Amino acid sequence: MKKLVIIISLSITTIAYAQTEVVTGVMRGKDYGVVYTLPKTEIEIEVTANKVKYTPGEFSKYAERFLRVSGVSTEPNEYWRLVDVKVKTLGIPNAESTYFVKMKDKTVAPLIELTEDGIVKSINVPYTQSTSAKIETKQSKTGEKKKNDAHDFLTEEILIANSTAKMAELVAKEIYNIRESKNMLLRGQADNMPSDGAQLKIMIDNLNTQEEAMTAMFIGTQQEEEKSFTFRIIPDKEFSNEIAFRFSKKLGVVGKDNLAGEPFYISLKNLHTVPAQSDKEEGKKKKDKKLEGVAYNTPGKALFTLTDGRKKMYEKEIAVTQFGVTEYLAPVLFNKNSTFKVYFDPITGGLLKVDREEEK
Repeated sequence: MKKLVIIISLSITTIAYAQTEVVTGVMRGKDYGVVYTLPKTEIEIEVTANKVKYTPGEFSKYAERFLRVSGVSTEPNEYWRLVDVKVKTLGIPNAESTYFVKMKDKTVAPLIELTEDGIVKSINVPYTQSTSAKIETKQSKTGEKKKNDAHDFLTEEILIANSTAKMAELVAKEIYNIRESKNMLLRGQADNMPSDGAQLKIMIDNLNTQEEAMTAMFIGTQQEEEKSFTFRIIPDKEFSNEIAFRFSKKLGVVGKDNLAGEPFYISLKNLHTVPAQSDKEEGKKKKDKKLEGVAYNTPGKALFTLTDGRKKMYEKEIAVTQFGVTEYLAPVLFNKNSTFKVYFDPITGGLLKVDREEEK
């Protein structure tokens, strides 16, 4: 009883410090061993959209008249713009694929490494801090870019103009003068040319800043706020043209049941890269080897497609464990005469590598 208490205490300590090393300490009946889980595939869709706030310039109604810029709105507006869609696969614990590795004197691996979710990562690989999961966070402070006030660049003649139309006309002339000055500098025809490239860059940058600020008085400004939306799907079978989410220019990214947005469709086609096993064969394997062998996944392949109903936004072959089969490593691999190091993919549960080390 005293020995049992020590083992359980060690197991609890391991969990408390969120480490992934698992030692002999789980008991089922009279047997000691390790319980582990194989993953199943979850598809994650990350949609990035920008919320745009448009503020018209004070001379917006004169944009076409003085700058020949058409289609400039004189009314403020807010709308959403779809920026990017990313798709990746995740491995989540599969409750139907939970196994118990029984520890024996002559067979069974003495060390099994699991993820924090209990998914098998490796067998007989020496545990070091470098193999554990590390989370690194980087914090950076980035100040918002200071916006230049166009009024700081206006001349006295512009400021004392007796009408808005006259001010707009003078500002437009100033913009054309700035553009002409930049062209002269770039052509090397200015009266006071800079002595080197660094000075030329400074002068060009200053002129660009003035032009940008003054032009905004006509075409307005836009402020954008980026937001990400995540949707997850656990595929148990093939599907075609199912709605994943909807997008509205007014509301942004919304759920698939919100008819205010335009639908985006997803399809998943099983490529049948792994021969399917019958339920009878799978049941026999589990019955014969669940206490002796080490189970792992052989994931299948599937073609994942995302469209907006007209064109493809994303298409790629992905690994899907639900379209694969479960195999088993023979317990003879883990005897006292030889030690095998086994590496698994924690996302798919697939076998990555087997190394053999003979004992001297």
